[in-house]
Amino acid sequence: MNTPFDIALAVWAAMSLVAFALYGIDKSRAKRGAWRISERTLLLSALLMGGPGAWAGMEFFRHKTKHPRFRVLVPLCCAVNAAAVYLAWRWG
Repeated sequence: MNTPFDIALAVWAAMSLVAFALYGIDKSRAKRGAWRISERTLLLSALLMGGPGAWAGMEFFRHKTKHPRFRVLVPLCCAVNAAAVYLAWRWG
């Protein structure tokens, strides 16, 4: 049960939860005027298999939705993540 596909799917799910949480935490900090999570970290979390969570976090928390860079890169990261999972399924 530890095929590359299973591992990729588990990593995708875990990192998506992390990315979702990061967007929520950053939105909360933005409202309070507290120290923020860097945009680089937010985008990196999307790239490192957290694309769906980052995208969901953007929409759910209405955070970074007006930033063109996020509007383009987060869905792109999501597509790259999906391609990686597909390749793990196809070749695993």
